[in-house]
Amino acid sequence: MSVLLEIENLNTGYNGVSVVRGLNLQVSEGEVVALLGPNGAGKTTTLLTASGLVPIISGEIKVFGKSIKGRRPHLIARDGLAHVPEGRSLFYQLTVAENLRLGAAKGSADVKKALGYFPALEPILDRRAGLLSGGEQQMLAMARALTVNPKLLMVDEMSLGLAPIIVERLLPILRQIAAETGAGVLLVEQHVHMALQVADRAYVLSHGELVLEGDAAEINKDRSLIQASYLGGAK
Repeated sequence: MSVLLEIENLNTGYNGVSVVRGLNLQVSEGEVVALLGPNGAGKTTTLLTASGLVPIISGEIKVFGKSIKGRRPHLIARDGLAHVPEGRSLFYQLTVAENLRLGAAKGSADVKKALGYFPALEPILDRRAGLLSGGEQQMLAMARALTVNPKLLMVDEMSLGLAPIIVERLLPILRQIAAETGAGVLLVEQHVHMALQVADRAYVLSHGELVLEGDAAEINKDRSLIQASYLGGAK
């Protein structure tokens, strides 16, 4: 499997102040990687930096083998990175179909393929995004990202504001996407054990530093590891 995202000794943050320090992380094709940690640990900042939206202070990020330093976010995206941000960032006055067409790289064929993963959107294609439920909005955000046929998909807090039963339905779709398309998936998620059930590997951040990494299933077996890492005690 080729490495799609490689983060080496990353220091990144805002106004020259590091929020994430010394991070090393990889995502390869066809795998799901969970990035976990308490609020304020630096998870969202890591995704924003990998997308080119937050500048690197020091260290290196390579996306598809190319350094992102000095590259504009839209050029990184054009190479095949899709980022579903926290809060979904939909066009709420547009319909579901219009949101999907905005993202589609090759038109209706890509929209149809994306809807294959989220068939619940098909009966509501003419409904404005602002009138959808939280679960439907999240499905739309995910489907729109898939219309560009990404090689690397980054998803920030898919479960935000959703009932656990909806999260249980949505998270396995990421596993299906990785398996069927070969895309790598980097998932930031607050439902730790649900995320570990669909991920191949996991990284845990605490106070901006990596405190735990390894096989997701093994970490999920020993919940004391997660508890310790969230308290900053695992190394």
